[in-house]
Amino acid sequence: MNWVYLFFAGICEIGWPIGLKLAVNGNKLWSLFAIFAMALSGILLFLAQKTIPMGTAYAVWTGIGAVGAFAVGIIWFKDPLTIARIVSVTFIILGIIGLKLASH
Repeated sequence: MNWVYLFFAGICEIGWPIGLKLAVNGNKLWSLFAIFAMALSGILLFLAQKTIPMGTAYAVWTGIGAVGAFAVGIIWFKDPLTIARIVSVTFIILGIIGLKLASH
């Protein structure tokens, strides 16, 4: 169950940069969304760390957030998609997989 908590913590980690990006225009609702996503992400990370080593949990949590924000940036915000960025995010994904496999 703790890996489920960690997965959803990572999903929430994607939410707060989206909220901040959309709040740039002064929309306070998106600021509140970002704060809620941060809080929920932290609570779920706390729950996940009951059995998952702290370093593994933190790296997977931030990795899911980074990869998710990368994808959302490309899809919704038209961030650039270059070979160097694809290779770099691939290394993050491989690191997440490696940490998951190494934690057993």
